[in-house]
Amino acid sequence: MKPIRLAVVGAGIMGSNHVRVANSLPDISVAAVVDIDRSRAEALAATCGAAVFTSVDDIDVPIDAAVIAAPTAFHVDAASSLAARGARLLVEKPLAIDIAGAKEIIRVCAESGVVLAVGHIERFNSAVAELARFLDEPLHIDASRISPYSPRIGDGVIADLMIHDIDAVLSLAGPSVSVRHASGVVRCVHGEAEDLASVVAVLDNDWTVHFSTSRLGQSKTRRIEVTQRDSVVVADLLQQSIVIHRMTRHEYLGESGTTYRQSSVTEVPFLENRGEPLARELSHFAECVRTGASPLVTGTDGLRALQVVEFIRRSVL
Repeated sequence: MKPIRLAVVGAGIMGSNHVRVANSLPDISVAAVVDIDRSRAEALAATCGAAVFTSVDDIDVPIDAAVIAAPTAFHVDAASSLAARGARLLVEKPLAIDIAGAKEIIRVCAESGVVLAVGHIERFNSAVAELARFLDEPLHIDASRISPYSPRIGDGVIADLMIHDIDAVLSLAGPSVSVRHASGVVRCVHGEAEDLASVVAVLDNDWTVHFSTSRLGQSKTRRIEVTQRDSVVVADLLQQSIVIHRMTRHEYLGESGTTYRQSSVTEVPFLENRGEPLARELSHFAECVRTGASPLVTGTDGLRALQVVEFIRRSVL
C-alpha cells in the first residue's frame, strides 16, 4: 500500500506540527510544503525531503491530499485550488474567516467530489472522544481553556480558542442542537481582539454551558466539567483523563438527633486510544482519503462551530 502523498500548506507552527507527525506515520509521505515565505517553506521541507512552493497553484508534483494550515484568510482560495485538482482536504480550524467562506469551501469540495475534514483536533483527544459514554442527562457544562499570551495569534480568543470547546460541546449535544441564547463579557488587553471571554450559553436541548477562555493566564488549562443529577464528570484534556465524582448521603439517628454523613466516590475509568491527538487525526484523515469514508469532523461540523462563534460574538461584543 503506497503512502498518501500529502501537501502541507502553511509552514508556521501548526504546519510544522503536521509535517513532524506525518513524517512519523507509515501511510503518509509529505510531498510538498507551500508557504508564501519561501525560506520558511524550504526550512520545513528540508526536514522531510518535500518539494517547495510559494503558491498552491504552482504545485507540480503528484499529491493525493493536502493539509491547509495557512492563516484563515487564505483558506477559501487554497481549498478551491486544491479541490479542483482532486486533492482531499484537511482544513485547520476555523474552517474559514466567515460563514460565507465556510459554505464556499464545502461547496467546492462537494462539486469536486473530494473528502473535506476540519481540524478540530480535540475530537481526537481521548478525554473528549470517550466523554459521551459517561454522560447521563447533563445539566450544565463548564469548559475552561486558559493559555499564556502569544503575540503571533491575531484572532480573538472566541474564534481561536473557544471554538475548540464549542465544537466539543456541540458534538456531545447532537447534530441538531445549537445555541439559542448567549451572554457574557470580554476583555481586550493587548489589542483590539478579545484576550478573555466569559460566556454563558443556553442550548436548544436546555443544557447551559459556561465557556471560560483566556490568553492572559500563566499556565495552560484545558478542562470540561459536566454536572449531572447524580455526578460530576471532569475531563482533563491535557492529561487525557476522565474522573467521575459521586456524592452519597446517609441519614442516621445519633445521640444528638438526626445526623447526616456524607461520603464521596471517585471513579477513574480507563481510556483507550490515548496518544497524540494530531497523530490520531492525521491517521484518521489518511484512512478517509484511502476509503472515501466520511471524516469524524466534517465540513458541516466546521460550519456549525463557526456559526456558533459568530452568534456568540454578536451577543457579547
